[in-house]
Amino acid sequence: MFELILICGSVLLAALATGWARRMALAHAVLDLPNERSSHSVATPRGGGIAIVFVVTAAAVALGAAGLLPLPLCYAVLGGLVVAAAGFADDRRPLRPAVRLAAHFAAALWAVYWLGGLPALQIGAHAVQLQGVGYCIAVLTVVWTLNLFNFMDGIDGIAATEAIFIAAAGAIIGIGGSASPAGTLGIVLAAACAGFLLWNWPPAKIFLGDVGSGYIGYVLSVLALSSGHQNPVNAWVWLLLGGAFFADATVTLTRRTLRHERVHVAHRTHAYQHLALRWRSHFAVTASLALVNLLVLLPCALLARRFPAYAATITLATLVALGLAVWLLGAGQDESAGADGGLP
Repeated sequence: MFELILICGSVLLAALATGWARRMALAHAVLDLPNERSSHSVATPRGGGIAIVFVVTAAAVALGAAGLLPLPLCYAVLGGLVVAAAGFADDRRPLRPAVRLAAHFAAALWAVYWLGGLPALQIGAHAVQLQGVGYCIAVLTVVWTLNLFNFMDGIDGIAATEAIFIAAAGAIIGIGGSASPAGTLGIVLAAACAGFLLWNWPPAKIFLGDVGSGYIGYVLSVLALSSGHQNPVNAWVWLLLGGAFFADATVTLTRRTLRHERVHVAHRTHAYQHLALRWRSHFAVTASLALVNLLVLLPCALLARRFPAYAATITLATLVALGLAVWLLGAGQDESAGADGGLP
């Protein structure tokens, strides 16, 4: 009953808060205007992700104050406010990349400090502890995850749909659902994203904005690191659950870097963006991603959890296959080579 109330309450609060954010964005002309690099054709309010920030932060504070959430985890989650603040400012007036990145690293260092570094990794039959270098890997993991959610938030519904899947599946498979404080917070994040998705489902009435996309990636990485300290195999479970986003963002960034392009500049060369152009449908791409998550990545994550000695192998094989798939779909391919018209 508690879990049901928590989910319904979070969905409702997030939906109401997103409606308020949309009114404020329209009143203050905080709009995402279409341009040659956009995957949309209508000026749309942005910054709706602040609703998710509000709901998850309120839940973390309430659970922490009630003694239901360990304070180190609560403090780590609250570091996401730094990421959200930088995103909020960027949604209104673009910040210099160095300023954004400094905020991201500051928040990542804060989270990793409170979480105690990178958890041990399950390699074969052994749990391998990386000691000092693990802190560096953990910080880079947080920064990369929050940025890849920003990169991948380019068509209607895709980032929120992905976040719901990763948070809910990660909370249940890797943490234990509402039986665990961290699992409870994961369920809150999934529910808050669902409330926002009511406004963001194609055709979107409001976008996440940097305030929401970066924050979601940050909280997901915090939950993943936290669950890894419970069980060494959980790092692989969370990586598998987010495999579609990791593969597309990584292959795209790598190919653009090799062409000496400015990777922080907006573009539409991700595999999902190429598909949206070919299919002329945001809905079809977002729904296809959901099917890949449910029919491929969820079973792989369950297998990794069930057979921890093979978790690293399962993860590596899955990510290589995903990387090849997004490469064939055009991830990182020059826009002029793959463009075939815009969305109606």
